[in-house]
Amino acid sequence: MTIEAVAEARGDPMARQVKRSGYAGRSVVERKRGYKKKVKRSSSPPQPSSASMALQDLFQSCKDVFKGPGTIPLPPDVDRLCHILDNMQPEDVGLSSKLQYFNPNNNNALVVQGTVNHPRVSYTTIYQSTNFSLYIFFLPAGGVIPLHNHPGMTVFSKLLLGEVHIKSYDLVDCQQASSSKLRLARLVADKVYEAPCDTSVLYPTTGGNIHQFKAVTPCAILDVLGPPYSREDGRDCSYYRDFPYQDFSRNCEGEEGTLMTEEEGREYGWLEEVEMPEESQMDGIEYLGPQVVENGTCFC
Repeated sequence: MTIEAVAEARGDPMARQVKRSGYAGRSVVERKRGYKKKVKRSSSPPQPSSASMALQDLFQSCKDVFKGPGTIPLPPDVDRLCHILDNMQPEDVGLSSKLQYFNPNNNNALVVQGTVNHPRVSYTTIYQSTNFSLYIFFLPAGGVIPLHNHPGMTVFSKLLLGEVHIKSYDLVDCQQASSSKLRLARLVADKVYEAPCDTSVLYPTTGGNIHQFKAVTPCAILDVLGPPYSREDGRDCSYYRDFPYQDFSRNCEGEEGTLMTEEEGREYGWLEEVEMPEESQMDGIEYLGPQVVENGTCFC
C-alpha cells in the first residue's frame, strides 16, 4: 500500500493536537480523501522566503538527483543531499520544539478512546512527483511505523525533533526450504536516535531497506523518497514481522544455517511478510510550512 492509501482521516486525539499546534503558530487541518492542493500561479515567479531557502535547496537538489525509476544516487549526490538535510532545522519546515505536540511530558497519546493503544501517526506532504516526494511524519510518544520495505527506492530520513528507536534489516540470500515463508535478514540498525543527528540513508537492497520507527518521545521525521511508492510501477509497500535468528536457526539448508553461532546469529533475524498492520494507518494533514517553488509555480 502507498502512503496515501494507508492514510485515513479520523478524529484521533493526537491528530487534533497536531492541528491545534500547527506550523509556526498556524492551524493545520486534516486532508480529506480526494483533496487536491490548489496551485497558485502568478505572472511573476514567486521567491522563497529566507526561512524556506534550505527547503528550496533540498527540493532543487532532489530534482537534479532523482531522474525517475531506477535512479540510485551516486556517492557525490548522496553526500550533497545528506549535507543539506544534516543542516536543516525544524523551522525550515515550519516546526518548533516549543509546540505542545513535541512536549515529552505530553502523555495524551497513550490512551485512545479510554484504552491503551498504539498512538496514531500523522503525516504531511511537502511535495510529490513521479521522481521523488518529500514528507514529514509525526509520531506521538509510543507511536509506531511498523516494519516495511522500500522496493527500488532510495530514502533519506532526517530526524528533526524528538527521539526515535529505529530497527532495520536487509534481506540476504539463504538456501531455504521452498515451503518456508520466512526470509533471512541482516540486522543493520537497532538503536535510539535523538535529534539533532546525522541523516540516515537506505538503498534498494542495502542500508536497512526494511525498517521500523518507534517514537520514544514525540518526534518529527523528514523523509525524501526517490522514487516514491507506486503500486502501478511495482513499488508497493510490504509489511513484516521479525523473529530472532535462533528461533528458526535450522530454517536454512546448508552451511549458512548450521555454522552460524549464537553470537553471530544476533546480527540476523527472520522476517515474515504480513498483512498491513492496524498501526500502519495514518492521518493525513495539510502542509502549511514554507513552500517550494518550481518553474514559477508555488505548491501551496
